[in-house]
Amino acid sequence: MTDRQLFGTDGIRGVANVYPMTPEVALRLGRAITHVAMRRTKKHGGHRQPRIVIGKDTRLSGYMLETAIAAGICAMGGRVMLCGPLPTPGVANIAVSMRADAGVVISASHNPYDDNGIKLFGHDGFKLDDALEHEIEGLLEGDELDKVKVTGSHIGSAYRVDDAQGRYVVYCKATFPNHLSLDGIRVVVDAAHGAAYKVAPLVFEELGARVDRIGVKPNGTNINKSGALHPSLVAREVLKRGAQLGIALDGDADRVIVLDERGQEIDGDVIMALCATRMLEQRTLAKKTLVATVMSNLGLERAMAKHGGKLIRTPVGDRYVVERMRKGGYTFGGEQSGHLIFLDHATTGDGIVAALQLLALLVESQRPMSELAAAAMERVPQVLVSEKFAQRRPLDAMTQTSRVIADVERSLGKRGRVVVRWSGTEPKLRVMLEGEDEKRIGRDARAILDAARAELAS
Repeated sequence: MTDRQLFGTDGIRGVANVYPMTPEVALRLGRAITHVAMRRTKKHGGHRQPRIVIGKDTRLSGYMLETAIAAGICAMGGRVMLCGPLPTPGVANIAVSMRADAGVVISASHNPYDDNGIKLFGHDGFKLDDALEHEIEGLLEGDELDKVKVTGSHIGSAYRVDDAQGRYVVYCKATFPNHLSLDGIRVVVDAAHGAAYKVAPLVFEELGARVDRIGVKPNGTNINKSGALHPSLVAREVLKRGAQLGIALDGDADRVIVLDERGQEIDGDVIMALCATRMLEQRTLAKKTLVATVMSNLGLERAMAKHGGKLIRTPVGDRYVVERMRKGGYTFGGEQSGHLIFLDHATTGDGIVAALQLLALLVESQRPMSELAAAAMERVPQVLVSEKFAQRRPLDAMTQTSRVIADVERSLGKRGRVVVRWSGTEPKLRVMLEGEDEKRIGRDARAILDAARAELAS
């Protein structure tokens, strides 16, 4: 199997209306998805039209890509269910509840509005695995799709799922403990002018919270101008309104950054520490194991060990966290960036569901979030540096850089960690170091980046 060229760690992504994010590619992708989905319908003893759900965020280019993908699906005889603006996890949930054969999300997540992306989900609500994405790439490049000619009554159709947002609100509320409510809780919700601009405030309001809304006026170009990329906006509102919690979502609401009542940021590692240790106490954490990526802080690993649990690490990307969880029978995992996956409730990262689990802990404990977060874990100093290069070269072929990395690893020993990786979506080299001396690991991180720069320039 050759490397995938179009699909990165989170679907296909790029500048809208520039290859590969063009209507031409989107139309062909719709055809390919339907072709693959048709196998499933035949396998289950029938010749019905494949049913495919499409949801999107609020980017201007979403109209263009949604129409093109839908046209491709119809051209192959599929039936399209249009959900309109809906969080990524909402599309996955609707695909399962409506017994669809696949789900498509048109979103570039936290990227600026002029980018867009396409993520694919299977009938089970999980992102497609590497093998299926590779097969779809092959269909896009080959001529097999061109041999399929659908005419007459076999051409597909499309209809809008008018209550998609309401269905998702009901689903989110069902993940919150029945014996609890958010009465007396005030929260600031920032939907980043993105996919959750309608549903996120409704979820918390219908559970009893007093909600102050920001980032809920999308115009097609302002997505991610607030939300998880700009938590200081939420922090300011939390202090101004006297709220107990700030909830900052990203453009497709599959991740969340939380602000405590003092306006201090609580990232995904702290949220995982809080929720996982609570689950350990309640004996609901499967196999006493949390799944996180190589980027999660060493302090999280130590916090789990302190409470009798353990941490398993995966490559960066929530899809790899989910794959490891499913393979090992684990039920909770996530990323430092705020992707939190509760497999008892959802099949992918869900910022609203994660915020609800944290709010349940807040209500039950009757303690301020700042106090809970401070006790959750002791963070080890961590330094992150990155640089975008003109080209990407496999790390194992960068001998000079590898030598510097090995020297730093020997120097840190068991008191720290080194993670060097290429971004999954662009030629950007990311260097992460952890250790007791922040100044020292900062120098070491820059030394690794300097070595890479020199080697790639030669």
